[in-house]
Amino acid sequence: METAFLQTFVLAAETGSMAEAARRLGLTPAAVALQVRTLERDLGVPLMVRSGRTVLPTPAGHRLLVRAGELLRDFGTLRAVVLEDVVAGELRLGTINTALHTVLPGILGRLARAHPDVTVFIQSGLSQQVVEAVRRDELDAAVCLHPEFALDKATAWELLRDEQMVVLAPPEFADQDALQLLRTQPLLRYDRSLGFGKRADAYLRDHGIVPRERFELSSLLAISMMVSEGLGVSLVPDIASPLTRGLDIARIQLPDPVTPRQFGVLWRRGTARARLVTAFLEQARVSGPV
Repeated sequence: METAFLQTFVLAAETGSMAEAARRLGLTPAAVALQVRTLERDLGVPLMVRSGRTVLPTPAGHRLLVRAGELLRDFGTLRAVVLEDVVAGELRLGTINTALHTVLPGILGRLARAHPDVTVFIQSGLSQQVVEAVRRDELDAAVCLHPEFALDKATAWELLRDEQMVVLAPPEFADQDALQLLRTQPLLRYDRSLGFGKRADAYLRDHGIVPRERFELSSLLAISMMVSEGLGVSLVPDIASPLTRGLDIARIQLPDPVTPRQFGVLWRRGTARARLVTAFLEQARVSGPV
């Protein structure tokens, strides 16, 4: 089967238009129609029907669409499987949002320069979600928090960064006591449905602090920006992002630090895309754990 024809079918089905698929592919509508008919002849079933100016998948076409993305991704990694000297193919990478605006851009930049034939599909989500996707082989690796459960022998994890719990405050409070600020200033609370948000909440309770809560949200970047606007203080992991370097905020250490938040790379050993995962790890290790 010609995989380019399968890609053409997917695009025509997603857009509902042979003409639109032709425009995006730089082909004529007649060429798109010919590719779809060739695919139908190869498979022995009709895949599309016309409805006015639009095209719709047949039941067989719908079934093909369900598998087409996976088939195309698998075909794209064949080079990674058979070539010994060239790292090529698609790496399916999961990531937590914190990594997207901290360590991940630098890692991907180095990866692209070292291995230009590697493409990366990125899926963001909560740590538990991307970990489960790796365990189900839906993703090849994930930049995530260290799982709370014990890892089996087929799963590996490597540290990228430690993040201490700190109080973020407007700069005029830089010399004040962290606990006193949490008692007296409005609190921008980190989402308690998240692991570190739960730990921050437990820290407040352990120290008998009933905060003056102003907001509760899950974005560490947004919290940093709100602190810089003087909206309050926050108890959060100390992220290192180029997006927060220019913000006018103070990072105040706690008098009794807690175990830092750790995130790193998790992957399954011995997968067909092991060479791609290794290439990613090599670039992730360039700066080492922080």
